[in-house]
Amino acid sequence: MFWAIYDDLKDFKTEPTEKKAIKVRQGFQALIQTQTCSGLLQDALSGLAVIKEELLLVLDDPSLPLHNNLSESQIREYVKRRKISSGTRSDLGRQCRDTFASLKKTCRLYGLSFWDYLKSRLMGDGLFPRLSNLIEEASRHLPCGAASSF
Repeated sequence: MFWAIYDDLKDFKTEPTEKKAIKVRQGFQALIQTQTCSGLLQDALSGLAVIKEELLLVLDDPSLPLHNNLSESQIREYVKRRKISSGTRSDLGRQCRDTFASLKKTCRLYGLSFWDYLKSRLMGDGLFPRLSNLIEEASRHLPCGAASSF
């Protein structure tokens, strides 16, 4: 039932119509009103009911994404490293790790070699543009009100 609703949402995003929106709302309502024998499943359905409006925002604004995979992938590498290293020993270490992780991710986003970027910054040779300049330039090309992916 859940995946059928998701398929209907994808269909709605492809061609938003009021008829398709009604179908999604009715399917979602039927899903959250389903009675199960499993307490855990019933709790999950109740949780969906609480955030129903938030989950169905895409019906009001079809430009919204159906998932947060981009956001998840942005932090995935950081989370893996944190788990492996068991964190840092100080606030300064945490700040350093976070800063370098952010720089690396931004370099990757712009197709720059992180290692070459670091060498250029440390040597002061100016071969690489400042990341802030790249971000500012990229933001000029976004449609008004659009969220960036960085």
